[in-house]
Amino acid sequence: MSRLLTPSKVALLCLIHIYTEGVVPNSSAIHILSFVVAYLSPLGAGDALPSSDEWATQYAVSIEDLEKALTAHPSSIPGRSIWDLFLRKIWSIDSCDALEVFFADISTILAKTREEQIIERDAGLAPESVGMRLARCSPLGAFVRRAQLEFTRLQFHDSVKLWKGLVKYRLPTYRAWARRNPSDEQPPVDINLLELGLDTNSHLSQVAYGNIEDHDEDDRYVSTKEVERLLEFQISELQRFGGRVPEGMKTQLKRIIASGVTLPNLIHYLRFLDAWRAGDYPSSFDNLHRYFDYTMHSRDKGTYQYALLNLAILQADFGCFREAVSAMQEAVTIARESHDMNCLNFCMSWLYHFGKAFPELIKDVENTGMLGNEKEGLAFLKAKAKETEMWGLLSTTLLSEAKLELQNGESLASSIENIVRASHLNVTKGLLNSMGPQLLLQTALYSRIGITHLAWLSSETFRHCYRNSAPFEDYLKSTFRSCQLLAQQGRYSEVSAHMAEMSPERFRSLKTSQYWAFFSGVLQLKRKVYNDDQVAAGYLLSQLKAIDLPDSDLSFLLSFLTVESLIRQANYAPALELIEKTAQSIHQDNFDIQPQVKLLCLKARIFEKMGQPQRGFSLAMRAASIAYRSRLLPGLWEAICALGSVLLSLKEFEAVSLMIESILPQILECSDCELAAGAYSLLVDSNMGIAGKIWSEGKNNPAKKEHMNRALGFLDCAYDQYEEIEDIRGQCEMMAKKATVMHLTGDSVLANDYAAKYLDLRKQKSSQG
Repeated sequence: MSRLLTPSKVALLCLIHIYTEGVVPNSSAIHILSFVVAYLSPLGAGDALPSSDEWATQYAVSIEDLEKALTAHPSSIPGRSIWDLFLRKIWSIDSCDALEVFFADISTILAKTREEQIIERDAGLAPESVGMRLARCSPLGAFVRRAQLEFTRLQFHDSVKLWKGLVKYRLPTYRAWARRNPSDEQPPVDINLLELGLDTNSHLSQVAYGNIEDHDEDDRYVSTKEVERLLEFQISELQRFGGRVPEGMKTQLKRIIASGVTLPNLIHYLRFLDAWRAGDYPSSFDNLHRYFDYTMHSRDKGTYQYALLNLAILQADFGCFREAVSAMQEAVTIARESHDMNCLNFCMSWLYHFGKAFPELIKDVENTGMLGNEKEGLAFLKAKAKETEMWGLLSTTLLSEAKLELQNGESLASSIENIVRASHLNVTKGLLNSMGPQLLLQTALYSRIGITHLAWLSSETFRHCYRNSAPFEDYLKSTFRSCQLLAQQGRYSEVSAHMAEMSPERFRSLKTSQYWAFFSGVLQLKRKVYNDDQVAAGYLLSQLKAIDLPDSDLSFLLSFLTVESLIRQANYAPALELIEKTAQSIHQDNFDIQPQVKLLCLKARIFEKMGQPQRGFSLAMRAASIAYRSRLLPGLWEAICALGSVLLSLKEFEAVSLMIESILPQILECSDCELAAGAYSLLVDSNMGIAGKIWSEGKNNPAKKEHMNRALGFLDCAYDQYEEIEDIRGQCEMMAKKATVMHLTGDSVLANDYAAKYLDLRKQKSSQG
């Protein structure tokens, strides 16, 4: 099998030969040269890699592409287009021997070397001044020289195979060529058959060429170089977007392997990536070793650190964390010894992010002083990324620094500054892969400061503008965040539509399918908890715990939902135990303000449910203080609501009413129906408490009636918020309070109506359970 030459390459050589004959007018020269260079330039030479469709067009020029490109351009010969001249040239190669002669003479279109010019001058030969010559180092000249060299290297059976491929390649143009050149008698296969008086159906022709007009066989002749480019393209796609090799591409690769082409070592790396995404640990491990064994036999040992790097990532993905850290430490050591800064920076970045996820496993590395503390590690990565101009790493480091400051509750302005710097870098350097993490972090930042509409816009910007240029895992996380924002507003139909619009083909990777199953389960669990469907919620919880993804944020989220479910079942002791267990799991290296505030608020809520709200006073104050200092506004409003529950038990009704009313606009801005409903419920209780105080003191009735009317208005608001998220228990509670208020006002008819609605809701709850 040829390393470079294919029938399409021979066709391009014929077109270049025509160009050097001077028959291409100046008006068409740029078009012809652009067409040729487009197929000779390597894939991925620019910053942006080609898409699948672009790769298909650059894979090999078809005869139809040539006809389309050349027919519309006239040549310098009257009555003949460049397409006509091209047909005459390619059909002039009328036998395998003529192909040998064509390649032997192709160097005549190149400029003579200095040595050849000296020899001709010494021999007294006059320099040739006829025709156009290609510079030997020009793109066209380099291609001609490489093609001639590759043909001389071909063994006889490979050159015959190239000739057969050329015969079949040009066969569709036989009628067009014969019509334009009626004087030339030539069969569509070989001039030697014409001299022997044989046609394509003769026994000799069938033995030599087979059924040349059989269109069932794939007539695409592939060279080893094209297979290598195909594999490089597939690997770059898998590394950029995740996923697995498509079934159509697997079929093509099997056909190429069956054709006998010499496969590059990259085929083992492609198989490694595909097996890794599929969750096949033994096959991925075997193919990784096979690829790097072949690579280090054929090259120097400069790739050893990359073998260890890939091995560490593979081990970590399959849960072998200690082996992964050990392999990565060795990769760091070898990268330092070989002064491979690109590999070293990537390894250090990986160790930093791995340490954030698994701090207990990275202690040994920290003790060696390899990483230092978090800020030192980030400062090192920033400095090295700037030195080596690794803009992608620099952008990721800036985002990591912003995320660290958010988690520690440090300066919000500094976090925004780092995000803006990363955004500027992504835009100016065209780092599309880094847009996903940037927009995800922007979504988290806006959610933390209570600006939900900007968080929603960031998620939607990513989904609509960068979904095709970002890893699928980032797109999946962004979609989940959008669905969370929709779910907390009760827009469940839109949540289902968002999750269903993802292509099932993208979930052939084990990791992405696990993430999708977890995200879908969490969204369903939240709704089942609101519906008070304990059986379904328990089933979903057991399913989600079994997935066990190595992500601390998702672990916290599942713990919070579990606590919420236990609170609704009045299992307060297990809920407190789970809160304590979750709090103990918060390590200094993966510390985050948000889960800490959430745990304090949940604990205060449990004490309030147990009839001991005073015990939650210090917890609520502490949560409010931390949230205020960190500008974690949704957490601050939740903590103030928990504090309001404590003050209600102390009969501080005026204080609760003033406090909740002052923060209610900000609560509504968060677009969280559960939080808003809780705030409205507190306003109901505080206003009823004030009315009760007025009544007990025997003061004027108008003030009492005013507060009771305010309570009724807040009851309707709270009921509407609970209804949006389908919280059956909350609706029942509001309806019961409304019936009580009506009874106190003496309106027994409305009180009975609301009591009947309460019973209907209870029946609905029991039927769902």
